Amino acid sequence: MKPRTNIAAAKARNGLDVLLYQHDDAFGISIGGKELMHSKVSASESYIGKVGVEDIAADIPARILIGGLGLGFTLRSVLNHTSSVVRIDVVEIIPEIIDWNKKFLYDLNGDLLDNPRVNVVNADVSDVIFNTKPSHYDVVILDLDNGPVAMVDENNAELYNYSGIKRINKTLKKNGRSLIWSAGPDLNFENMLKENSVKYSAHKPKVYKGAKRARHLIYIMENQ
Repeated sequence: MKPRTNIAAAKARNGLDVLLYQHDDAFGISIGGKELMHSKVSASESYIGKVGVEDIAADIPARILIGGLGLGFTLRSVLNHTSSVVRIDVVEIIPEIIDWNKKFLYDLNGDLLDNPRVNVVNADVSDVIFNTKPSHYDVVILDLDNGPVAMVDENNAELYNYSGIKRINKTLKKNGRSLIWSAGPDLNFENMLKENSVKYSAHKPKVYKGAKRARHLIYIMENQ
């Protein structure tokens, strides 16, 4: 087994070190010494993409927003489960992650950035959401932090409170869906949703294909 090799580094807006590393044939990204994602543990990213778009009819020219590019597994899943008339906006705040996908991760999922259905934007997703016109998206998928707590960027906190959930819903079409990836249950977030009568469901996908148990969690909210 080869030792872990750091391939590239960047700084998040909050000053934390962001590292892209390789271990044998796998890749990972960490921030502040904490692993954010790993190519061998990507089942939940694929799941959030699949369940996010499962209600979109094949002939509907839907629009999807993905907050967070990461290693590209959510993007691949959305592309695999939607038709050619669906367009996908991917918003990534750290420009180096976009560059890493094009350079170091091209054979993993980086080639998806060349897909004409995909529009990649280097921006703060909270700014994008708060400046998007109403009823623009069919689905909003957020995989920004290790849960609905700002870790990568402090501005993400604006998306996880009640005002943020309402703003996300405003960007959604009727019966649209928003999803938030979490490393596990977040009772503070769940209590906030309950206190404000926000209907949600919590799905527990497996960590990787073939895993005996689920660990990660996907929060799903419907825009009625």
